[in-house]
Amino acid sequence: MASMKAIKRRISSVNSTRQIMKAMDLVAASKLQKTRLRLEGVRPMYSYLSRVVYGILADEEAEVSVYAEQRDEIKNVAYIVFTGDRGLCGSYNSNISKETLTHINSAGADNESIIAAGVKGWEFLLRNRKNVVTRIPGASELSEYEDAERISEMVISMFLSGEVDRVFLSYTKFESVLSHIPQVVQLLPVTTDIETNGYTDWSAYDPGMEEFISSAVPMYVSMVIYNAMMESAVCEQAARMTSMDAASRNASNIIDDLTLEYNRKRQGMITQEITEIVSGANAMQ
Repeated sequence: MASMKAIKRRISSVNSTRQIMKAMDLVAASKLQKTRLRLEGVRPMYSYLSRVVYGILADEEAEVSVYAEQRDEIKNVAYIVFTGDRGLCGSYNSNISKETLTHINSAGADNESIIAAGVKGWEFLLRNRKNVVTRIPGASELSEYEDAERISEMVISMFLSGEVDRVFLSYTKFESVLSHIPQVVQLLPVTTDIETNGYTDWSAYDPGMEEFISSAVPMYVSMVIYNAMMESAVCEQAARMTSMDAASRNASNIIDDLTLEYNRKRQGMITQEITEIVSGANAMQ
């Protein structure tokens, strides 16, 4: 059995760990609040721009855009995968990584090209021998629209050049602090199966619809990536805050158990000493 000195040393160690967990919990809570406010600002713009683009591409008078053209053979696909750069956030990284791997294996394409925005996703996909063509470190800190634009330009170039036939986006959707949904959605070609509520009935395009599409769709792709970026960032901080809170509570429980064990040992030693004193006194009589 452990000695009192060893128990006391372990209590001190666990207490230090608990303090670190509490600090990380507070930092994650602060970052969560900031990123959640930004996400709430992005979502309305993303929703409106999606409705505009879907309305244009669904218009019967419009020719099929190169951005919406469905290709007969799907040989090459690309994935943009958003994960974190660090752990200590529960199953956040593993859930989206496994969801992406399952989608890749079921897609049936000959080749995949993966843009890994996040160290954890990059490591997971490499371990599973997937073709990661680009690694974007610091994914947790990507928070500017310009970052999304750079990724958008990369995948649009790959799609228009015929290097890939489809582009998918893997990210985690934020529902609540305790509910995060990993999902893989098709980014290119743009699908038009979403209700547009008659948007094109009152729309006019200047100088023309094709010119408008050529500028609106790249903006839409950038906005979809930016929205996914912000959704993932919020989910990561929420998962980290929840994990650190649970770890802190577990550390408190361990300290309580160790303190109880320490007190029992201390009481046992005191009882033994009293017994020895009484026995010695009785022997002298």
